[in-house]
Amino acid sequence: MLNLVLNKSLQVMTQELWDLRKSILDGRYDDALVLVDELELMSRKSYIRNIRSYLIRLIIHLIKNQVEQRLTNSWVALIEGSILEIQDLNLQDNKTSHYVKKDEWEDLLDAAFDAAIKPASSEIFDGLYTPKRLQTMVDKSLIVSRTKDFLNLTYTNSQKSLPSAI
Repeated sequence: MLNLVLNKSLQVMTQELWDLRKSILDGRYDDALVLVDELELMSRKSYIRNIRSYLIRLIIHLIKNQVEQRLTNSWVALIEGSILEIQDLNLQDNKTSHYVKKDEWEDLLDAAFDAAIKPASSEIFDGLYTPKRLQTMVDKSLIVSRTKDFLNLTYTNSQKSLPSAI
């Protein structure tokens, strides 16, 4: 399924690039600029989609930590890896700006938390709780706050110093 989505995205992007080339060659610069804007938006959405997947993985492990009241070495590695990937994906090629600004995480965090409940429920205590039951047990505000703390580190630390800051 994921391959189908990726292939479709590549087909759309390839068509957009051909249209952009034709617009430039034909001297239709306004059309070309519209296509550039569309390509930028597609690229931004792709980065945010990838960031969201690592955010969900991060939140799953924070939920597991909260409910099970323990933290395994593999969870620590997954949490750290997710934060490093989010930092890497979020930093634009110019190395000075971000796809998701520091104050723009609320909606993404809310959606990622909701998406993390079901997979977390299957992992916590070997699937002991239903997603609905788990949601009532978890302190969402604490998970979101911890996640924001980790995300803030991605803006204030280099890729090299981030692991020790985590």
